Amino acid sequence: MSTTSTSRPGDVAAPAAAGGRTAPSIARRALDFSMDQAVWILLVLAIVIMGIFKPSFYSFGILSNILVQATVLGILAIAISMVILLGDINLATVGTAGFSALLGVMAMKAGLPVPLAIGLILVVGSLIGLLNGLIVTKLRANALIATLAMNMVLQGALLAITGGKSITSLPATYKFVSQGKIGGFPALPIVLIVVFAIFYIIWERTRFGRGLFAVGGNQRGAYIAGIDVDRVKIGAYVVSGLLSGLAGWLLSGYMGAVTSSFGTTYEMQVIAAAVIGGVSLTGGRGNMIGVLAGTLLLTVIQVGLAVLGIQSTLITLAGGLMIFVAVLIDASRNLYNSRT
Repeated sequence: MSTTSTSRPGDVAAPAAAGGRTAPSIARRALDFSMDQAVWILLVLAIVIMGIFKPSFYSFGILSNILVQATVLGILAIAISMVILLGDINLATVGTAGFSALLGVMAMKAGLPVPLAIGLILVVGSLIGLLNGLIVTKLRANALIATLAMNMVLQGALLAITGGKSITSLPATYKFVSQGKIGGFPALPIVLIVVFAIFYIIWERTRFGRGLFAVGGNQRGAYIAGIDVDRVKIGAYVVSGLLSGLAGWLLSGYMGAVTSSFGTTYEMQVIAAAVIGGVSLTGGRGNMIGVLAGTLLLTVIQVGLAVLGIQSTLITLAGGLMIFVAVLIDASRNLYNSRT
């Protein structure tokens, strides 16, 4: 942007010319702002439109419910963003969440104390992420196929172990964070805010975060610069698995059960939330604030459509359209950035 305002010998003093350059400059800045903040603009529009059709949409109950509904989706969106930022993909986030939650709940039913059961869920999630990372980096497997296969294995194992039945009657201490309130406010959104704040710092302020952007932006260049590319990738998959396990615990606590179709409604939404939020599918670009906005946008639309009494089948259609929107936004950003 600054290059347009630097002095050039041929167009120095004429006031009219200077005034002529002002309008395009403002338009350019407005376009830059629109491209950078598209998701926030869409979020505000969605909230305003929902409020017009349903004024009660602005009630504390509905707005807090949106934050509750956004928590699991937001954590899974961070999980997949860790890998998309590398230019790879992790389609096993939902399967990891379900399988790790299942093992933790089964261990708890067998007598393992609740804190240790929750720790087991996080460890299992991390180990699944580690396995994914090793397969992708050491075996040079295609990330899409490898994690898709892993997701099918995990979901198949979940279905086989549960026999298609739900595991219910979970203790109150296990469900407290997911269903409890602190000072009259649901506890789940607090978890959402804390996790986003932590990963904002990791992405923006840590060496590991800089490594993610460097590897995703130019893997060969990152290697020449001395970055251990494989270690960064494996670390990203491990963190992705850890977050998936965390989402599994929170979702099972919120539902009060582990079901045979655990978390399947999130499978495509997590990708859409990350991409709408500005994490480029080609890697190397994204920010945590955008991922939060993408998560909130999808949740506002889904909760809003339900509040308006739209049929569930049309809500699914809206979810599919949002994924198309995510792809179009990502393509538009890439096209715009390539021309600027």
